[in-house]
Amino acid sequence: MGYKQERLEKAIERELGNILVSEIKDDRLKYVTFTKVSLTADLSIATVFYTVRGTEEQSIATSKNLEDAKGFIRTALSRALAIRKVPELRFKYDKSLEHGERIDSILKNLNL
Repeated sequence: MGYKQERLEKAIERELGNILVSEIKDDRLKYVTFTKVSLTADLSIATVFYTVRGTEEQSIATSKNLEDAKGFIRTALSRALAIRKVPELRFKYDKSLEHGERIDSILKNLNL
């Protein structure tokens, strides 16, 4: 991975968080946390990993809400970043926190 790609991933992640806090007025997206951004080699597609605090139904609803807000988020991102072409955004639910919590609970339940 190149330095430019890494820098752009971090910048997109930071700006997405700022957009979520300051520009999006949708209360349904207030429990979203962006955990990682991964760009393709040609910088045309950004896979945005996110987590949601809440139930399974809330995470499913949040997925739909993020897809609905994708155009607005991409437009706001283009205003915030000084790049020629803003990558297409693809949102993907990040299950690593749930996986980590599950492992943690298993380890706590072990009688050592």
